[in-house]
Amino acid sequence: MLRYFLKRLLSLGLSLVVASVVIFLALEVVPGDPAAYMLGINAQPDTLAALRDELGLNGSVWARYLGWVGGMLTGDFGTSYTYRTPVAEMIGERLWISLPLALYALTLSTLIAFPAGIWAASKRGSVVDVAVMGVTQLGVAIPNFWFAMLMVLVFAINLRWFSAGGFVGWDAGFWLAMKSLTLPAVALALPQASILARVMRSSLLDTLSEDFIRTARAKGLTKRQALWRHALRNALIPVLTIIGLQFSFLLAGAIIIENVFFLPGLGRLVFQSISARDLIVVESVVMLLVLAVIVVNFAVDMAYAAVDPRLRGRR
Repeated sequence: MLRYFLKRLLSLGLSLVVASVVIFLALEVVPGDPAAYMLGINAQPDTLAALRDELGLNGSVWARYLGWVGGMLTGDFGTSYTYRTPVAEMIGERLWISLPLALYALTLSTLIAFPAGIWAASKRGSVVDVAVMGVTQLGVAIPNFWFAMLMVLVFAINLRWFSAGGFVGWDAGFWLAMKSLTLPAVALALPQASILARVMRSSLLDTLSEDFIRTARAKGLTKRQALWRHALRNALIPVLTIIGLQFSFLLAGAIIIENVFFLPGLGRLVFQSISARDLIVVESVVMLLVLAVIVVNFAVDMAYAAVDPRLRGRR
């Protein structure tokens, strides 16, 4: 188990190094000068040079890369070109919206998908199975931004149960803040729940056809007992993969939903920073999101080892 853990930890470190180089170089080749963008087309050359020097854009590529990475390792993400605010402070403010939103959506997705997938698998070929798969197919097909606008129309404008957008802040109280995140979380969760339910059903059906399940049934276990005692745990490995990927998507890919509901999260921050050519913010936020993806995948690998004892014994 220790060797398995160390190998995955080494892979995590190498992935972070490669990702940081790719992100930095990719933004370096993007056309346009942030200083020229900030000052406008009529900026004087000496003013432009002074601003470039102030922003640290005159150094070599590798010097700026090492300075950026070194700053991140010490918690200094630099200063936003546009807002003149420490990037770490901006990320911290937005993270307290995007992270709870992602966790909220993932929790809803899991709570919906697990019972639906297990129920459909246990009733294979029945009306229940067909109905669950039909609903999940619809959930996969409908774009989440369209579903988000539909929920705003129904629950915010017509029924007035929720606000149409914005975030009241955590200072207003936990329940009011979570209420502000409910419609965005549902809009994010339902398509992901549809995918997860289909994977859960497929994996469980594959497991139920294995020889060890037939042996368990031959020993006297009912179909229900064999499913809950033996099949479910063995079917979780591909499901854990999807959950890990979904969390990464929900954290990094909620930019459209955040714009629909006017949520000041990380996705909206990236969108605004790209529009303003604020490269230091884009680099830092994207690197943070990549870190989240890699750490989640590492946690999924550890969950594999917990679910499947065969992995703990590998050398």
